[in-house]
Amino acid sequence: MSITAERKKELIGEYAAKADDTGSPEVQVAILSERINNLTEHFKSHAKDNHSRRGLLKLVSKRRRLLDYLKAKDEKRYQDLIKRLGIRR
Repeated sequence: MSITAERKKELIGEYAAKADDTGSPEVQVAILSERINNLTEHFKSHAKDNHSRRGLLKLVSKRRRLLDYLKAKDEKRYQDLIKRLGIRR
């Protein structure tokens, strides 16, 4: 369910603004999106796993807050990020 260290490094490299950038909202949202996608796949075969579903809802809420922050700070970065990730909002 969690992402591998190699995949996390790939995401950081792809969405980082500069070298060793792990704290920017873009990187955080990308990592959260990857975890959300993995959990969504998990629920296709484990529909009654309500404990993990609670964790999924927490991840979605955290991603939503980060996206709201980014939208308030810089609308262009926000639009670019949701287009790159394929998030509809």
